[in-house]
Amino acid sequence: MFSVLSYGRLVARAVIGGLSQTDSRDYSLVTASCGFGKDFRKGILKKGMCYGDDACFIAQHKSADVLGVADGVGGWRDYGVDPSQFSGTLMKTCERLVKEGRFVPSNPVGILTTSYYELLQNKVPLLGSSTACIVVLDRQSHRLHTANLGDSGFLVVREGEVVHRSDEQQHYFNTPFQLSIAPPEAEGAVLSDSPDAADSSTFDVQLGDIILTATDGLFDNMPDYMILQELKKLKNTNYESIQQTARSIAEQAHVLAYDPNYMSPFAQFACDNGLNVRGGKPDDITVLLSIVAEYTD
Repeated sequence: MFSVLSYGRLVARAVIGGLSQTDSRDYSLVTASCGFGKDFRKGILKKGMCYGDDACFIAQHKSADVLGVADGVGGWRDYGVDPSQFSGTLMKTCERLVKEGRFVPSNPVGILTTSYYELLQNKVPLLGSSTACIVVLDRQSHRLHTANLGDSGFLVVREGEVVHRSDEQQHYFNTPFQLSIAPPEAEGAVLSDSPDAADSSTFDVQLGDIILTATDGLFDNMPDYMILQELKKLKNTNYESIQQTARSIAEQAHVLAYDPNYMSPFAQFACDNGLNVRGGKPDDITVLLSIVAEYTD
């Protein structure tokens, strides 16, 4: 029913909390991934780290750890377009740029911009739309640089509290900012935002900080307090514990998404916008769970 991927050969030596401001050690991220497609693709992990129409990547280069999530806009299916192709190609391109060193750690918007314009220049048109969230950890400066376009996003949790988070970007209810490529006859009629519109931030992390990056399938179905309860199950920093916790979070969100009596964050937001809605929001769910650790070769 679920798929879990872990990345890297790092061993976390940090105990959650505590850090000297003059710490000269390099940091890195230990990351696990878990996700679900909607019911019609339940349990199927597509090639290239895609859960349904969601996609993600985890990559490293000399000076940084980089990860990202993207949520393909499902409405394209009505026009015979597979929404996962756009989000999946966007994330694969971001991953390749990182591995080739074609990025600046302090400029995650640049990764998104270069990737998007490569898609625009494809000889074979790639139609679709996607939200995107890119997270970069600069190993030496211990700074987290982020870019978020739309309603995917991330949380930074320290000692059981959310200390930093992304801002959601919506044009109006249930219509997030998104990158798009439309057929020539539909240009101007399809919502399309520039990568430069992404919300950017920089945050100093500490050893043991937890970073949760996810698509809206998680945040629409689990409020912060539920996510924090699940993160308490993260007893240590080995891969198995991170994987189990990522799986637990994704599974709970998946169950809540199909509960008709649950007042989900999405339903509450809908009510705030004058709609009489109750229940979870069935959606693809992608969760990347990371811990800031001391870097080891």
